[in-house]
Amino acid sequence: MLVAAAVCPSPPLLVPEVAAGAAHEMDDARAACYDALGVLAASRPDRLVVLGPAEQPARGPHPQGARGSFRGYGVDLEVSLGKGEPAQRELPPSLAVAAWLLARTDWTAAPVEGLGVGEPLTRDRCAASGKELAQSADRVAMLVMGDGTNCRTLKAPGYFDERAAAFDAEAARALGSADTGALLALDEELAYELKATGRACWQVLAGAAEGARLDGRLLYDEAPYGVGYMVASWS
Repeated sequence: MLVAAAVCPSPPLLVPEVAAGAAHEMDDARAACYDALGVLAASRPDRLVVLGPAEQPARGPHPQGARGSFRGYGVDLEVSLGKGEPAQRELPPSLAVAAWLLARTDWTAAPVEGLGVGEPLTRDRCAASGKELAQSADRVAMLVMGDGTNCRTLKAPGYFDERAAAFDAEAARALGSADTGALLALDEELAYELKATGRACWQVLAGAAEGARLDGRLLYDEAPYGVGYMVASWS
């Protein structure tokens, strides 16, 4: 059963070494992530599942101890998803950011497992996967990585799209109120067009949380680089 969840953005810019001189611009988002992870630890889970968007071949499960790095961003920094034996596959960037966050909060509350989620996954498959994950232990917690749209401004990576602000506003409202129905109702095609990488992971969370009666709290909702970054805590 799902007992708690933390929703965090997944840009490598959350890592100060990657952001370098601009690291302070993500201070508030980083602090909100730490707060959300504190709620996860307090929920006393038996298992923590970390979800993040991933491309092939990084989709699928990543065991505790799996390694990732930020060398692709010009930083010689390696991370580990909890403590354990190294795995052959490298963590996708979203799970590497999650591993960095967990290490900074000294996560020891429960065993950790990662799951790279393909962005094209349909809402029905997302919901079914979430239900299966929620049934994998008596007390399951989730750390859900992923971003909103990247079309909020003219300088955004995806340029400006007038539909982006409304999509992010609805996603933030649903995440902040733990509204599983609204999350599952997010339009898959529109999310793809607006490059909202968190859509599939949020819908896995929605499937896991059905019937759990969790309360949500929105801790952060900004678009500092024209990309929607949201932090929410469910418990």
